[in-house]
Amino acid sequence: MNNTPSSPSVAIIGAGPGGLASAVLLAASGFDVTIYEAAPRIGGRTTQVTAGDFAFDCGPTFFMMPYVLDEIFAAAGKRLRDYVDLRRLDPMYRLILGRQTGTGPNHTVDATQDIPEMSRRLARINPTDGSAFTKFITDNRYKLRHSESILRNPMRTPLDLFRSETWLDTLKVGPVLKPWQSVHDQLSSYFTDPHVKLAVSFQSKYLGMSPFDCPSLFTILPFIEYEYGIWHPIGGCHALMQALAKLANELNVKIITDAPVAEITFGSDNHATGVRIANKGPLANATFAHDNVFINADATWALKNLIPASIRERAGTQYQPQTLDAKKYSCSTAMLYLGVDGDVDLPHHTIYVSSKYQQNLADITTNGTISQDPSVYVCNPSRIDPTLAPKGKSSIYLLIPTPNCDGKVNWQQAMPAYRESALDQVRDQMGVNLRGRIEQEVVYTPDTWKSLNINKGATFNLAHNLGQMLHLRPQNKLPGFDNLFLVGGGTHPGSGLPTIFLSAQISTRMLCHQTGKQYAGATQRVRDIGTAREMQPVA
Repeated sequence: MNNTPSSPSVAIIGAGPGGLASAVLLAASGFDVTIYEAAPRIGGRTTQVTAGDFAFDCGPTFFMMPYVLDEIFAAAGKRLRDYVDLRRLDPMYRLILGRQTGTGPNHTVDATQDIPEMSRRLARINPTDGSAFTKFITDNRYKLRHSESILRNPMRTPLDLFRSETWLDTLKVGPVLKPWQSVHDQLSSYFTDPHVKLAVSFQSKYLGMSPFDCPSLFTILPFIEYEYGIWHPIGGCHALMQALAKLANELNVKIITDAPVAEITFGSDNHATGVRIANKGPLANATFAHDNVFINADATWALKNLIPASIRERAGTQYQPQTLDAKKYSCSTAMLYLGVDGDVDLPHHTIYVSSKYQQNLADITTNGTISQDPSVYVCNPSRIDPTLAPKGKSSIYLLIPTPNCDGKVNWQQAMPAYRESALDQVRDQMGVNLRGRIEQEVVYTPDTWKSLNINKGATFNLAHNLGQMLHLRPQNKLPGFDNLFLVGGGTHPGSGLPTIFLSAQISTRMLCHQTGKQYAGATQRVRDIGTAREMQPVA
């Protein structure tokens, strides 16, 4: 790090994964960086929820593509593995696929990175589909390889697809993308059984979308799991945030918690001059001058609330609240964070996919109502991680996809019954009765997410439809401003920890280019963790 008192300064609003990663990259590139975090602790949606002696990941519960984060550590001359204990999971997760016809037992599949074995497991559902799985993996390996330069570079206009960094990949991947198809449509060219299609398309939920609506590009999501694995950081995904914060501190980044930014201050020509803290906390109403500003708050909430109305009007209609609210948003989630007595006989990750999956998706994305047979996800990290619960007890994370706050549900009235429905699903579909064992409990609803300054309570940010991808998503360097940048799931390349880290690389690289600083990140990619088969998986 080569920061000096005269180094250009950057304010980062939010200590989520994008803000922390940006801080590391900027500090390593010679900037003077300060993060202002509204909450008492770092992490954003990757913070930690606590109840008594139990701890839980708030949002993400598993980690993919670790090599992307290792690149950020490498930019500072460090290795991720020296800061975080990562464990590769095998099985990656257990899928319980509700019978689409409503007859017969559910299909249960333990997903493994062993492709021949995974093919055999899918063949138990449908022999032909099992043999097609290898071709699906091969084709998506090609698709990701030639999409990666697009995911790693700014998208400001369609011309960015044909610049020197991307044009060759654009030409190679274009014929296989088929943007008019959904994930489900494209899977139909490989698989015939609806249960097999669900087994390799439920990952659309990582984006808060339905595979029937999600663009076919995102068949790369299941491929990424099988290629690079599912990883658990000891201490939960919040341990990744702690590791980034530790490295940031080593680089002299100032991280200030309990410092909610009320607005970004501006001078002439929409030039950001710093931030003003809200009327709360130890820095109430203080104003801090900075040369550049990065926004890591929820993207559309921040654009509506942190940029003064007069500045938004000068910058264009794209920043007006009515324009932002008219965009398509992801679903939300209802959460039960449960401190449970004893061990829980479930794998690390268990996903029940509703037997009425299409109806469940329609209820979430179109009808805005509660489903009678909801899909449910349970994370049981205490199976391998003793740091999250007292000895002999378990920290259980239970997630139910729901409509966002544009839906028709009064969550204050509906959540008690929905809680019981979720516990019923765990009992009836997973064979585990948690009732009578719950010692601590924290409940989140879409209203909770909304109260945390997440627009519409849409936990996964803006939807990833064709009209909100690439240059049509809020951009990494915000048009109409000369020193205002965006990082996180609300900008390119999108939601999920790996892509949020890619957004940090893009935005910081753009600022370095603009200011003449040498970007600390290497052009070579660090893949030793992501492909390390020699590391022993854990069950």
